[in-house]
Amino acid sequence: MIDAYQLRVLLVDDELPAIAGLRALLSPHRGVAIVGEAHGGRAAIRAIRALEPDLVFLDVQMPEVNGFDVLRQVGPEAMPAVIFVTAHDEFAVRAFEVRAIDYLLKPVREDRFASALARVHESIKSRGDLDLARRLRGLLDEHASHAADTGRRAVRDAFAERLIVRVGSRDLIVSTADIDWIEAEDYCAVVHASGKRFLVRDTLGAIEAKLDPRAFTRVHRSAIVSLSRVAELRRHSDGSLEVVLRDGTTLPVSRSRRAGLAAILGSSR
Repeated sequence: MIDAYQLRVLLVDDELPAIAGLRALLSPHRGVAIVGEAHGGRAAIRAIRALEPDLVFLDVQMPEVNGFDVLRQVGPEAMPAVIFVTAHDEFAVRAFEVRAIDYLLKPVREDRFASALARVHESIKSRGDLDLARRLRGLLDEHASHAADTGRRAVRDAFAERLIVRVGSRDLIVSTADIDWIEAEDYCAVVHASGKRFLVRDTLGAIEAKLDPRAFTRVHRSAIVSLSRVAELRRHSDGSLEVVLRDGTTLPVSRSRRAGLAAILGSSR
């Protein structure tokens, strides 16, 4: 059990003024010894392993190696008690609350700092290393899940949800959800949507790059189809393959794209 007057503390932040601020906040607290300062995540990992502090004030947002990376690389079992410091990471704040690991929001208030220090001090004495490791591991799992969800949303949001099409002298907006298929026409493209044809002043390749590949696929060099509009794959005796859309449109599928299309649609070759 760690004595209340022998708490060994490591300060971690990539900004020197932030470390100076934490040092000033610690100065009136008796029995707390600052054993080291680390400017960034990589230095933090080295310092934690070398100094084995009882408590780390750990900044969340640091370039290259952030606070969560420090936890992963040191490992929950070897990680000392942590007070996280964050400027605006709302997820981190929620996770810390759920896991009963304290956090401080920048700029740090004196009363909140004292409360966090007392809370972690009490946690170290009463709960032990095993429970601390369990809570840190749970926090890392939550963060990994959140990061994965964020990544999936970022990928989804990166694709166009609408295209600008030309009708006479007007530019109209067509939702990608309404598109049946798109064909190349010289250096432009024609969008077929809701029974109408619209000219897009862009190449087929440029449009393909904007579309979600989970919703659209190119069936040959001159046509892209919406997968949700595909009603049938029609094979012929000569080995050729056509895709039939719900509106009856029939388009050839190039030999190089047959296997990919069949796999996407869950069909066999």
